[in-house]
Amino acid sequence: VQLQASGGGVVQTGGSLRLSCAASGVFFRTFFSINPVHWYRQAPGKERELVASITAAGTAAYEESVRGRFAISRENAKYTVYLQGNSLKPEDTGVYSCRTGARWGNGTLVTVSS
Repeated sequence: VQLQASGGGVVQTGGSLRLSCAASGVFFRTFFSINPVHWYRQAPGKERELVASITAAGTAAYEESVRGRFAISRENAKYTVYLQGNSLKPEDTGVYSCRTGARWGNGTLVTVSS
């Protein structure tokens, strides 16, 4: 039973990346599909912050600095939530991780070079 984040990498300023958060395990997948999922990031030397959330019904919410540039979506048939980041800035650099309920996934590093 786990939550696996992937898709990080190095991208230039203005570029794009799509992160994935996938659930595994029969019972956990059911929990995942009926609960909100959240993406967080932690920049070097800073506190972890909530970036975006999506409800089970697909309603999204965003932190102010990413609104209009990031898009969170979910594909329940694949037990996966995505975070599409566009027009990336150096300040978007950090370790991105996902959470649903009390379960955290691993982190995936996004580095935006200037």
